[in-house]
This record gives sequence, structure tokens and C-alpha cells, in this order.
Amino acid sequence: MPAMVEFDKVTKRFGSLTVLDELTFAVKPNEKVAIIGPSGSGKSTLLRVLMTLERIDGGVVEVEGEPLWHMRKGDALVAADERHLHRMRAKIGMVFQQFNLFPHMTAIRNIIDPCVAVLKMTEPEARARAESLLDMVGLKDKMGNYPAELSGGQQQRVAIARALAMRPKIMLFDEVTSSLDPELVGEVLGVIRRLAREHDLTMLIVTHQMGFAKEIADRVCYFDHGRIAEEGRPAEFFANPKNERTRAFLKAVLEV
Repeated sequence: MPAMVEFDKVTKRFGSLTVLDELTFAVKPNEKVAIIGPSGSGKSTLLRVLMTLERIDGGVVEVEGEPLWHMRKGDALVAADERHLHRMRAKIGMVFQQFNLFPHMTAIRNIIDPCVAVLKMTEPEARARAESLLDMVGLKDKMGNYPAELSGGQQQRVAIARALAMRPKIMLFDEVTSSLDPELVGEVLGVIRRLAREHDLTMLIVTHQMGFAKEIADRVCYFDHGRIAEEGRPAEFFANPKNERTRAFLKAVLEV
């Protein structure tokens, strides 16, 4: 089966710091991949490269067999123009650590307006989609509330609904519970759990929630210094990590 996402020797640097180091990595259609590892190991950068928020310095990224940061010109690959990036970006949705909602818009308008502006939907079509998604994330009764009137968990669920409204094929979740109080984590993880179970979405989930990663993922990847140091099916990965750095990381995280 062709990969939905493929990184081929991808390098990303910030000045003299190499954050992705000739990373080779592939994700199958509808696969749920949990990405774990220490801070600075390249996890969030991987997602930001996929979302076209960070340009790469080497290698090739493909989405559905098509280059993301490049375009084919005859037999050569050339740098992608903005039109190509815009088209490719439409396949991908991302939910960030910070909720990034527009504070001056209600929950439902945070979803309606992107649908109208980006997808060129009519207002009634966009409203119907927004209402359906807010209902799915358990917030139908909060449609008219502004972000400041919502808890962190509720804001994050609106952000998930907004990303889904774009009908992406790939969903990226970047530490979506790290800004939440502990009692609010479960409600957000519950929404992602339901998405994984009920929808044909390829999902890349950067998380420090090891129990959640074990439960939801088809595969767990441990990142270290911009590369995948170890990967495997969750049961085997957590029960019997082979890499010493993986063992040390899991021990430290699970002790916390």
C-alpha cells in the first residue's frame, strides 16, 4: 500500500542546530502513529514541516505520492510555489498546543468563517457543518460562547472541530493536552479517541501521554536527535523497548 506521508532523508536546521537529521519515515493511509521523545528531539518540527509551517533544508516530503515542498518539472524537482503549497496544505489539518482560536469570534464562527473563506462554502452549508462538528465534540450547547467563556478543554475541542471542518485526510496533533489542567485532559483525549475509532483519518499524534499512545496508536515512534531511534506496535514497544535511550525515556516519563 502506498504511503500517505513519506519523509525521505529530510533535514531541517535552525541555524547550526539540526532538528531533523536525514529523517526517513513513512505513514500508511489511516494509520495512527504516536510520536514520543524528549523535548528538542524534532517531534513538533516534523508536524510543522508537514503543515508547511517550516521549510526543509534537504530531502523530500511526499503526501499521497506527491512532493509537498517541491513540484515536478519534467524529470526534475523544483521548489514548490504558493499555489502548490496551498493545494497540498488542504489535505492536512493540525491542532496545536495553544488553541489558536479567534478571541473575538464565537465557537461556531471560529469554524464557519474558515469554511467560507477557504472552502468557499455558502454560509448555510458552513453553519450546518460547524453545528454537526460541535455536536460531535460535545459542545453543541456552547456554539454561541466566545473562547474566553470556555474552559481550556472546551477550547481545544473547538480547535479540533475547526481542523476537521476542512475535511483533511491527515490530522496532526501537537501535544494537544499539554496546556490543559489535568482534569480537562480526558475530555480532549476522548474526542481524539473517537476520531481514531470512527473516521478514516491518517493521524500523527505527538504526546507525552504514554497510556493514551499505547491505547490509540497502531505504531509508536521514539524520536531522538531528529531521527527515529525505535518504533513498533504499542504492546511490544512499551513492554520490551530495545533501545537504551527509549528505556531511559520511558522510565523517566512513567515515574513522573
